[in-house]
Amino acid sequence: MDNQPHADPRRRTRPAATEPLESTRRARHGWLNVVGVWLWLIAACSVTHAYESLRGPTELLHWDKEKAYPGYTLFAAHGTTYLVDMEGQVVNTWRMGTNPRLLDNGHILDATRDDPSGFQGFQQLDWDGKDVWRYTESREGYAPHHDWVRIHNKALNAPTTLYIANRSISHEQAISAGCDPRNGPYRGAQMDAVVEIDMDGNVVWEWWFFDHVVQDVDPTKANYVGDGKTIADYPGRINVNLPGRPLKRDWLHCNSLDYNAETGHTVINSVQGEFYVIDHDGTFVAGDSLASIAKAAGTGGDFLYRFGDPARYGQGNPPRILEDWTQATSGHKQMGGAHDVQWIRPGLPGAGHLMVFNNGQYLFDRTSQSSVLEINPFLGAGGNKMDTYVNPPDAGYESVRFSHDTHKPPRAISRQILWSYQSKSNQGFFSHIGAGCQRLPNGSTLVCSDTEGHLFEVTADGQVVWEYINPVTKTFGTVKVLGDALPMTNAVFRTYRYGSDHPALKSRDLTPKGTITDAFPKEPRPTRSNPRNRRKRPGAGRRTSARPWGSWRKETP
Repeated sequence: MDNQPHADPRRRTRPAATEPLESTRRARHGWLNVVGVWLWLIAACSVTHAYESLRGPTELLHWDKEKAYPGYTLFAAHGTTYLVDMEGQVVNTWRMGTNPRLLDNGHILDATRDDPSGFQGFQQLDWDGKDVWRYTESREGYAPHHDWVRIHNKALNAPTTLYIANRSISHEQAISAGCDPRNGPYRGAQMDAVVEIDMDGNVVWEWWFFDHVVQDVDPTKANYVGDGKTIADYPGRINVNLPGRPLKRDWLHCNSLDYNAETGHTVINSVQGEFYVIDHDGTFVAGDSLASIAKAAGTGGDFLYRFGDPARYGQGNPPRILEDWTQATSGHKQMGGAHDVQWIRPGLPGAGHLMVFNNGQYLFDRTSQSSVLEINPFLGAGGNKMDTYVNPPDAGYESVRFSHDTHKPPRAISRQILWSYQSKSNQGFFSHIGAGCQRLPNGSTLVCSDTEGHLFEVTADGQVVWEYINPVTKTFGTVKVLGDALPMTNAVFRTYRYGSDHPALKSRDLTPKGTITDAFPKEPRPTRSNPRNRRKRPGAGRRTSARPWGSWRKETP
């Protein structure tokens, strides 16, 4: 990987390697021509294609000390949170691990259950693992899941916690809101809410998708579009009668959220292919939680911006099978199964832009691939930067053709996407669930490919400068080599890197204590086939890795 080519950051497609070809054309006679061609083929095969492997090593695979951003990487695996240095040496652990966040005071905030898809509350441990704070959601009809974030609430001048929770909807509520009766009965239906609690566990603000729906089915019911209007006139609300997706349990399956302290806005991502920006600070009433909830339920709580699938609000084409059934189109849908939406933090390259891990599901691609997207929501038609959010269809699209080996037709890519990263070969990088990303101070991006436990840092021009495979498996304990045998998983839901100057690490003992496999081994779980010792079957699971990586960047106005 040390000699990986750099992709041209100004282009969406990787530039062709023309120099070796031209040199072979100049060598018109004899063995020089043959040697030139073979040298070019060898070079191309060695540095421009990803590889697929059924067995491979875990932990640190690659580290470019000159280009990688130095720091400490935090991730969780099967009930334990690890903080490792650039060599994969453990400097601290905590006995919980779902989707941990390292707070500025060196504490860890995480769910109380080792499963991001559902839990009852949160737990905060100090640096030494002591339990210092807990919260349990005890209200009937609320089901926390997937994501949360500790913020500083400016109106309260105090820390609070935002989290995602599914809220139950009765059949009667659904019908009154304008859900099509033909799709009922609506039993067990849910829509996500964002709940905010203070450190005493009091709810101080709440926002619910169900308060921001629109429908064009029944003019006698609430949320009707109105005479002469359509769903397309309401990009700030969600169609409660989405074609083919009637309201049901976990309807939106939101899996990530973030808060922008500069704008006071919150962003929530749905696995269905969209994320939504709402106004937190503008709907918050200090000292009056009921007034806050009421204000968030009003028009001031409608979406300020949404990105991903304009067909959902009648302003774009959906994915579909073409007349030639062997071909399909993604329409204007930009992402599917996405995770970890976030604002790039102040002071970092791309500050104020949105970034999201696009898992690449549900796009009708012949070959699904994951990618990381950087989005400027203020770009308008012609690439001009505006003072307010711009509806993505108004910014327009560009036709982009991706690498040849994925059998993809050209796709309509939003002009608001400034940078994207995906492997050039489809074997290199794909996570069908989970995953995350983080912009680093050096301009690189840290990527977590969940299902493969694959963590890597990639530069703006697509060069991998650090790569690590999680060695902690669900069934076989810690392994130095992953092989192809089920059942197992070494999944990592999300990862973060912190520089040595981060407040959480100040005056901490960061002495390397050994790698996970050497110093922190976990025993295999007993199974029916071998209840005593599963280590007799070392390594398991599918793993793929990549050597070269592709990227593209568009210049920001």
